[in-house]
Amino acid sequence: MTTETTHNDRPSSTSGAGGPLGWITGPLTCVPLWVVALFARVGLAGVFFRSGQSKVAGWEITPATYFLFQEEYKVPLLPPDLAAQTATLAEHVFPVLLVLGLATRLSALGLLGMTVVIQIFVYPNSWPDHALWATAALLLVLRGAGPVSLDHLLGRQLARRG
Repeated sequence: MTTETTHNDRPSSTSGAGGPLGWITGPLTCVPLWVVALFARVGLAGVFFRSGQSKVAGWEITPATYFLFQEEYKVPLLPPDLAAQTATLAEHVFPVLLVLGLATRLSALGLLGMTVVIQIFVYPNSWPDHALWATAALLLVLRGAGPVSLDHLLGRQLARRG
């Protein structure tokens, strides 16, 4: 079955019936892309925010976090203390921005970069999880947050002024 993208980002079937699974896939073609993007934003944010929360106690980065970055993760790109601080900050800021739909493409790009670093240097055997995170992040980088976002609202406000 071939598909083409219409102006409203909903695939439309060019083969008509949708094949033998058309009764399943047919209704799914009605799901707008913004719904998928919203799920990607919230899902990706949840994964990284929870990870960020595991690195802190209150407002302080835990000694265990510094230990992990120095002894286990050993990311060669930054000194361990700086890597721990940067990752902890990013895992708190980017997810909040994603949920709000503010600076979505930049936030998703940041989390995509973190995912690549984690995959290559930290947990290479966890590629199934990382592939899912990367897919969600790529969707957001390439297509944006959608209409249920501050990005969209601010874009409309700027367009009215322009």
